[in-house]
Amino acid sequence: MNLWRTFQVAWEGLTLNKARSFLTALGVIIGVGAVIVMMAVSAGAEADIADRINSLGANLIMIMPSFSRRGFGEGAGMPPSLTYDDIPAIATNVIGINGVSAERNTTQNVKTGTVVLEDVTVIGTTAGLTAVREYAVAEGRFMTDEDNDRTNKVAVLGYSIAQELFGDQPPVGQAIKIGSTKFTVIGVMAKKGVVGNTDYDSQVYIPITVLFKKFSMDRHGFGNNVGMVYVSAESKEMMSSVTSQLTRLLYDLLGTDATSPGFSLMTQDSIINTAASTTATFRNLLAWVAAVSLVVGGIGIMNIMLVSVTERTREIGLRQALGARPRDVTLQFLLEAVMLSLAGGLVGVMAGIGGSYLFGALGTMRTALVPESIPLAFGAAAVVGVFFGYYPATKAAQLDPIEALRRE
Repeated sequence: MNLWRTFQVAWEGLTLNKARSFLTALGVIIGVGAVIVMMAVSAGAEADIADRINSLGANLIMIMPSFSRRGFGEGAGMPPSLTYDDIPAIATNVIGINGVSAERNTTQNVKTGTVVLEDVTVIGTTAGLTAVREYAVAEGRFMTDEDNDRTNKVAVLGYSIAQELFGDQPPVGQAIKIGSTKFTVIGVMAKKGVVGNTDYDSQVYIPITVLFKKFSMDRHGFGNNVGMVYVSAESKEMMSSVTSQLTRLLYDLLGTDATSPGFSLMTQDSIINTAASTTATFRNLLAWVAAVSLVVGGIGIMNIMLVSVTERTREIGLRQALGARPRDVTLQFLLEAVMLSLAGGLVGVMAGIGGSYLFGALGTMRTALVPESIPLAFGAAAVVGVFFGYYPATKAAQLDPIEALRRE
């Protein structure tokens, strides 16, 4: 029996009971579709995280204080930390940067008239924030170096804060109270949204020197130490050079060395890579969970093929009596299993692609179709068909023709 004839016989065997064949392939359809959708969800989450981190600014390097193993305070306390006075040294001595911005924050109640907002994050910062962080001002202006030098009591509101405090009224020029100190609103930031766990639209920005003076934490030993310094490199190619220069300069400024630097440098790429490793683990977990559906579908194929062998015992015996060799019988039933699996895989691929787009369009999570997931899922379906179809096929081929013909 030639291959084409074997294929025709296998196809006829499947079409004898269309409903059963469809239900058997359904497990593979669900498995393949689930693999594609789950990987799309994971890739979408990874892309969303990368976009949000990149929205912080271009070619950003973050300088953060790192606490010593001894705990807090000198000798048994605070490690050396960058201060506001160190920021000009960074801007002057590091080559290949667009700007520098420093921050320290506190939490205060903010009010105007009868509106009171509790526990608002107040960011003390410098004039370079808008350039370094690529954060635009929608109304008014941002603070200047002069505002910091003169400790002017001015404030720039995040988009949501401005809406909550003033509604439809223009905020610029209005007075607000942060804690017990009166400030004049000079600007409103453009809408930025949530990045990571930070809602940038719900923050208030004031000169960092005013934060030192009015919301000082000197009793805790912080003085005019800054909590975070952002440095923007001119290009991605300059990142390595800028990082090296910063490391050497910070050792000099802090009087530390590589054994106990007192700071840590982090780039956007390193944050994205860390997030990517987490989402990759999550994606692999989802893929394995979805693969279980494929295995279940394969078990269903094996079960139905074993039933089919039992039901068609006389047919097998008759074919063998007419000259069909064991390998012809094996190939016939193996083709039936593979065709079921491939048909399910093809429908599953279409369902997975459509499901990925629908999930992203109708759900709250972003999805990004992973092209590699399509051949991967379809190939897995083919392997499932061969693996789970082989045993029923060999069992059919091992039937004795005489015993098979005697079956009722």
